[in-house]
Amino acid sequence: MNNKEKREARIRRHVRVRKNISGTSEAPRLCVFRSNKAIYAQVIDDTKGITLVSSSSLELKLKNGGNIEAASKVGKDIAEKCKKSKIKKVVFDRGGFLYHGRVAALAEAAREAGLEF
Repeated sequence: MNNKEKREARIRRHVRVRKNISGTSEAPRLCVFRSNKAIYAQVIDDTKGITLVSSSSLELKLKNGGNIEAASKVGKDIAEKCKKSKIKKVVFDRGGFLYHGRVAALAEAAREAGLEF
C-alpha cells in the first residue's frame, strides 16, 4: 500500500466517522490531525462552521512534534484553552486515524486536564 492509497483510506474512514459525529454549540467536535512531524487539534462548532480553539505542536514550538510526549502536551493545551472558552464537553473525532499512539495520548491528556468526552 503506497502513501496515496494510505491517505485515501484514512480519508474514507474519516468520512464514515463524520457521518455520525457532528459538533454542536453544547458539545463541539475535537478534531485531531497528525503528520509525521507534528500533531494538530482543533475544537469546531459544525452548526456555525467555525473553529473555537486550536493547538498544535508547531504552535507550542516543541522540538520533536511527532512523538507521544508532544501529543500529550497538545492535548493538555487544548483542554486548558477550552476551559478558558468555557467549553467543558466535546465529541472526539479521531480523523480516520486509529485510536492508538499519538491520537490516544492526545485524547487521554485532554481528559486528564478536564475535558469530558
